[in-house]
Amino acid sequence: MFDDLLRDLKDRVLAPVAQAIGGRVSPLAISLIGFGAGLAAVPFLLRRQYGAALGCWLANRILDGLDGTLARVQGRSSDLGAYLDLLLDFVVYAALPIALVLGHPSPTLLVALGFLLGTFYLNAASWMYLAAILERRGRGAAATGERTRVTMPPGLVAGTETILFYAAFMLWPPQAAPLFVVMTGLVLVGVVQRVLWAHRHL
Repeated sequence: MFDDLLRDLKDRVLAPVAQAIGGRVSPLAISLIGFGAGLAAVPFLLRRQYGAALGCWLANRILDGLDGTLARVQGRSSDLGAYLDLLLDFVVYAALPIALVLGHPSPTLLVALGFLLGTFYLNAASWMYLAAILERRGRGAAATGERTRVTMPPGLVAGTETILFYAAFMLWPPQAAPLFVVMTGLVLVGVVQRVLWAHRHL
């Protein structure tokens, strides 16, 4: 929901870092390092070391923002880089709540996790196919001036909200089940938003 508002701020903050890096490191290398940082949270979550896991998650998010900024600074934005960046994000998005639940399993948490991951599946379908249709109709990222390679129809829960929710999972692990439920509900609202938008505009 806040991604469009914060994208300019993110680029202004990270542009000096990207300029300092210059051409010494590729955007894809940053994406892979960030992916490694995200996956590094998994063993910490399994051992209930939530502070360390949170540090890994925040490093993952910072590097995920840096790779795109670096690509623009270097003039090396590519479809392959954008595709791999999104794919790696989805792996981390799934792995962290699974690891958190496996680290402290309970029937309630397992059910809440199932609903959360199920809504992630619906959410991906709701925006990816819609994005493909908009790109095909010439109403995609290039036409609207978005900085992403493919248009991302907004929803109630996007990147910023995901950062906050995942941080909350690790800051208050005893409340993970209700937090899963709240995020599930908000993601579903976003899916409905896109369906209604598609009904009006397609």
